[in-house]
Amino acid sequence: MTTEKLSLHARNLHRDPYDFDKLISCVPELKQYVFINAYQTTTINFSIPKAVKLLNKALLSHFYQVQNWDIPDSNLCPPIPGRADYVHYIADLLAEEKKEIPTGVSVSGLDIGTGANLVYPLIAHRSYGWKMLGTDINKDSLENAQQILDHNPDLSCVIQLKQQPDSHFIFKNIVGLKDKFTFSMCNPPFHDSEESAMKGNIRKTKNISKSKKQKPLLNFGGQQSELWCEGGELAFISKMIEESSLYSSQILWFTCLVSKKDNLYKLTSLLKKVKAVDFKTIDMAQGQKVSRILAWTFIPQQNRKAWF
Repeated sequence: MTTEKLSLHARNLHRDPYDFDKLISCVPELKQYVFINAYQTTTINFSIPKAVKLLNKALLSHFYQVQNWDIPDSNLCPPIPGRADYVHYIADLLAEEKKEIPTGVSVSGLDIGTGANLVYPLIAHRSYGWKMLGTDINKDSLENAQQILDHNPDLSCVIQLKQQPDSHFIFKNIVGLKDKFTFSMCNPPFHDSEESAMKGNIRKTKNISKSKKQKPLLNFGGQQSELWCEGGELAFISKMIEESSLYSSQILWFTCLVSKKDNLYKLTSLLKKVKAVDFKTIDMAQGQKVSRILAWTFIPQQNRKAWF
């Protein structure tokens, strides 16, 4: 019998086993991919891209009232429980200043690299009522994200999109002179080359399907900007840290996922160099995978309450 997923955040709506009857009622097409495995657990085959996408669509519909969510096959299909964890840990971070989780549109978040799926802004607003800005360098991804918003008109005033025209920058061209954000968040490109990304996809495919397939499956798909950049994760986050110092008074907490623990020493050394007044590493665990959030701020502690 499947037990509660205790590694997920305590407020994560996905800690319990999936109720496939309820999910299928949201997305009937999912039914054809649901089966009972050898352990007598109702599940889907996570190596089938269509099944994973339909599961996501059902989860977003059932738990977050997001209608008609869809992404192109060429874009990254994110695991919803893990994405939700990042949002909940940011809520905890903000609660440290306020002594309670701040909710509503007075909290504004910036999602860097929101992608075609728009998952972080969707979960953040539905969970806490925050106002969100999603950015991306890929025009096609933003057009798909806009289609999701068009299907959910109640979100159009609380989730906005903005294209980053220059891949050399992260905050420039996005954060205007008068803009203020309570936090920024980012799931950075992990790999340092297309070849590395392809090898990673093949490895994931093998782990899930237990097969010897050499072709990456599409639920691990992704555009270049989603999966890799020159220098990989370390170079991307280093650039983010350096640029963040130029926006030190406009964003209360900068945050970013860090997949490789070995990168933390160099990143925290860089945070000291740019004179961040506070930084912390927040561990996240989803099943076998361990990731972490690096968070930093240039705002002295005594001045942080004024942001809420």
